[in-house]
Amino acid sequence: MGMTMKSAADPATSYALYACFREATVRPLPFAVYSADTLWTDHHISGQMLACHLDPDIDAASRSHAFIDASVAWIFDRFDVSTNTKMADFGCGPGLYCQRFAEQGASVTGVDFSVNSLNHARRQAEDAGLPIEYVESDYLSFETDRRFDIISLIYCDLCALGPSQRLELLRRFRRWLTRDGVLLFDVHTVAAFETRGEFLNIVACPDGGFWSKTSHFEIHAAHLYLREKLSLDLYTIVEDGRTWQVYNWLQHFDHVQIARELAEAGFEVETVYGDVCGAPFDATTPDMAIVARPV
Repeated sequence: MGMTMKSAADPATSYALYACFREATVRPLPFAVYSADTLWTDHHISGQMLACHLDPDIDAASRSHAFIDASVAWIFDRFDVSTNTKMADFGCGPGLYCQRFAEQGASVTGVDFSVNSLNHARRQAEDAGLPIEYVESDYLSFETDRRFDIISLIYCDLCALGPSQRLELLRRFRRWLTRDGVLLFDVHTVAAFETRGEFLNIVACPDGGFWSKTSHFEIHAAHLYLREKLSLDLYTIVEDGRTWQVYNWLQHFDHVQIARELAEAGFEVETVYGDVCGAPFDATTPDMAIVARPV
């Protein structure tokens, strides 16, 4: 559905406005639409996401660089990483973790489907003389014969996937780990879900913005699914002649659910932390970092 920016008194425009707002505010079924690829494969949006990645001081697209430094130091100490350790970072983006892993001597593979991010990562690795293998692939369809000692999925990527996607990805991770391998990932918690609310925001972007270079409206509807502990940020972008949507799902977990899903995929929980820097977990922690091993 497209909409030309005319006077709202025009009947055709009024109907288009009504249809647009109805589409923007209808609550879909949980995980009814998967559109995460839009964030990372659209040239303009992925460029915006890359800028967020590379801002050292903000927690957007990835965590602050100070946090990442501390996280890498903890990971190397916690898992006794050496030059013989084979590591794979899924959803690696511009290589913020991969670069640091490789600088410490690990053998590193990064998997992502954002061309903008991977181009940056490869340039950085080449400039630093680091032999990081970057693979352009959606990790939901990625295949490999290699085996890794450590697989990481960081910044709560698992939360954006539906139940069947999560199960399939975890089973893939199980196949790709060595016998004594370990999976490290983080998720949002039920405590974080309790802080979220529902709202509707409308923003005019006459000079373009995050979602588009051209003039557009951004309609942001936040939905909560109380039984599922699931949130949805639904963005409806209205450009001249085109309307499109991005669905940002976030599943929130407790210990029982994450242990059950891991067990179904062939893992057991070894340790739970408050974050991927090894902070202690408690009932108020917004994130939960899990160390899991194959069984």
